[in-house]
Amino acid sequence: MNDPKHLLRNRLVHLLAHWHNSGIPTRTGFQEAAEEIICWKKKNGITGLWENPPTLVTATIDDAWGHGLAVIHLWAKAAGMKIYAMGLLKTPEEIITKCRKLQPDFLGMTILQFDTEDDLAMITRNLPPKTCCIVGGPIFKSDPELVSRAGVHMVAGNAAEFLAVLLNFEPVEG
Repeated sequence: MNDPKHLLRNRLVHLLAHWHNSGIPTRTGFQEAAEEIICWKKKNGITGLWENPPTLVTATIDDAWGHGLAVIHLWAKAAGMKIYAMGLLKTPEEIITKCRKLQPDFLGMTILQFDTEDDLAMITRNLPPKTCCIVGGPIFKSDPELVSRAGVHMVAGNAAEFLAVLLNFEPVEG
């Protein structure tokens, strides 16, 4: 019998290949695909990609809707991560405090406004060393240099890019 983690990984890799060949789906398409994977996992008793799942803290500092985070939460759940959703419109201090307390593997944020650069830089400068800051939002297409100025580790422009990061993540044990 195949290892459940291997079955899930194969299914996700094939899904990414399909999107690469046929095109990236809409937000609704991403949501439906994630929900299908989550149902399939439950039906097959699969918990996730990792023996010890990585942690993800999510928040926004300037996004009052959180549509992007909703999709990311679904894909994090599909992959089997531990998710701590802080919510919308959080202060840098709140995000830093939560990350220092939880020591997550990832901090995921949506950034929409140009005037949040200083707040974003403050957050990234004060994250625990193991925490990878992944951001999304249209601002990074308009200002690609913001990534380096703010100290962001990576940009995920859509759920497929986020999923690719998860498939390549190897937790550090110990």
